[in-house]
Amino acid sequence: MGGFFSLELLGAFIGVLFIDLILSGDNAVVIALAVRNLQGNVRRRAIQLGVAAAIGLRIIFALVVSYLVQLPLLQVLGGLLLVYISWQLVMPEEEEADVKAGSGLWQSVRIIAVADAVMSLDNVIALVAISRNPEGDPRVWLVALGIALTIPIIIFGATILSDLMSRFPVFVYAGAALLVYVAVELMFADKLGVVQSVAEATEGYHRITAFAAAAIFTAIALFVNRRRGMNAA
Repeated sequence: MGGFFSLELLGAFIGVLFIDLILSGDNAVVIALAVRNLQGNVRRRAIQLGVAAAIGLRIIFALVVSYLVQLPLLQVLGGLLLVYISWQLVMPEEEEADVKAGSGLWQSVRIIAVADAVMSLDNVIALVAISRNPEGDPRVWLVALGIALTIPIIIFGATILSDLMSRFPVFVYAGAALLVYVAVELMFADKLGVVQSVAEATEGYHRITAFAAAAIFTAIALFVNRRRGMNAA
């Protein structure tokens, strides 16, 4: 029992929740837009079914990604994708959500499920990477639990979450830095022969390298955003 409820597992679980909350901010917007033409019980039913479908699709994605990430070179590619996701997180583009409103229950459910699937693939890659155990194997059950817990929070607390992230950008920067840290560790764990040779030659320095990468990334992001703010003023 003590081995199951470990500090490492608790840290991974908190990381999954934290990243899922930050990366899934647009999901509530998608749901609200998809059901905006519905009323009363039909709207509530569409939200419930749409969320259930979204959770199911994410868990399927997690199973697929967990298998693919074990193949040579894909952990390096996944790590690079995580760095890109981190940059997008701290450099949000100004754009309006283009989500069609459903005219009925099942059309709205389909819109929610499809839109969430398109938007959440990068989220799932990040969650699978963070959920890995000390041996480097993804824990899909941990990803599934995190998704199941955070989606209802996102739906009912979207306004509060969005206000918190706007008022305290440190949460967004912390999430991006965590993703960069995980990205570097993920790349070191790749099964490709060349990468394994580098990983073995630098054994003991992986965490230092990951921390340094996260710190450098955060410093660059802060500098670029500050320059953007000065130019806008």
